[in-house]
Amino acid sequence: MKYYLGIDLGSTTSKAVIIDENDQIVGRGITNTRANYKVAADIAKDEAVYNARFSILKKKLEQEIQAKPAFAKYISDLESMFQYEQFKVRLDKLGDELLKTCKTYFADAQTQEEMITHLRNIRKMFKPKIKQDYLYNNLGAKNQFFRDIVSEKYNEEVAKLEMALFEPLMTVWDKSISPAENERVLFDFKELVNKAMEELKKKYENLPDTVAEGVSVNFDAELNLLKGEFDHVEKTLRTHIEEIADMDFNIANMTGTGYGRALLPFPQECIRSEILCHAFGAHAVFPNTRTVLDIGGQDTKAIQVDQYGLVTSFQMNDRCAAGCGRYLGYIADEMSISLNELGPMAMKAEKEVNICSTCTVFAGAELRELTNLGEKREDILGGLHKSII
Repeated sequence: MKYYLGIDLGSTTSKAVIIDENDQIVGRGITNTRANYKVAADIAKDEAVYNARFSILKKKLEQEIQAKPAFAKYISDLESMFQYEQFKVRLDKLGDELLKTCKTYFADAQTQEEMITHLRNIRKMFKPKIKQDYLYNNLGAKNQFFRDIVSEKYNEEVAKLEMALFEPLMTVWDKSISPAENERVLFDFKELVNKAMEELKKKYENLPDTVAEGVSVNFDAELNLLKGEFDHVEKTLRTHIEEIADMDFNIANMTGTGYGRALLPFPQECIRSEILCHAFGAHAVFPNTRTVLDIGGQDTKAIQVDQYGLVTSFQMNDRCAAGCGRYLGYIADEMSISLNELGPMAMKAEKEVNICSTCTVFAGAELRELTNLGEKREDILGGLHKSII
């Protein structure tokens, strides 16, 4: 079968999709855009290929999944643990960079040893927490980037130490994260899936049989279905893993778009502006579309489309990121929460508090003022999302 690849190399994130001959999306990949655009595009493509392999696995097991919900839960957990295995390798690479930075940044040998000891202790503290989030809190499905996951936990641990250690430890982090991110890591799909299966085996073996009142926080009725069927589910999957791992995705054609599209290693005829891509995409999915509103990472575009999906006109705000993705990221940082918590928290709002959407800095100041006045965070975020619209 032929497959087709699309990459959107944006200012904030890089996305990749793989579709089959029937125009069905089989793989999706996303990563944060970094200094090395080629690495960002390659990682997004790699993630889309890994995701496509899991999609094909689900397709092959469609009948089993319909008959036994345990299969669906297992594959979901397997994909999450596969991402954790990727995370572990990247964390080791980052650890190497942190040690290298320590040895070059601090001239004094005693200071070097002290900082290296702190770094090892910090990692020792947060690594089990992240593993727990992948195992039980579905972190793999939240599309958080490696940098964000690690920096959040790293900052938490640094904040617990003496104030005098804050600046040197954060300097080491800042000097290490970019080199670690700007390296493409090629993973062996089969090897990582097998490691993920071993981790899941331990998880299911340790599940409680019953839920005692206020005792078993990890009890999950759907998970417990797997306790009795784990061996059967695992054996069934292993018969397909070998075949899927060896699959070659024949990319028949590709399209590149986004701010960094000119840097993509695609033929010139395969490069298109995101405005054209949005118009054609919206028309393909919703043929009666006449207006497309694109709220991106750093700009907003309003696009007029005719009955054929062709762009007739557009307006673009590229002078300010207010109301865009960066705006939401800034607000999340101000509230000390992750980006994926904004939406669920806003859905709990009982009212919508008025908040500025024309300036990111003013919105941050308003947020602090409203918090001091006793407004609930949920109500503030409800107003924030309304102001964007």
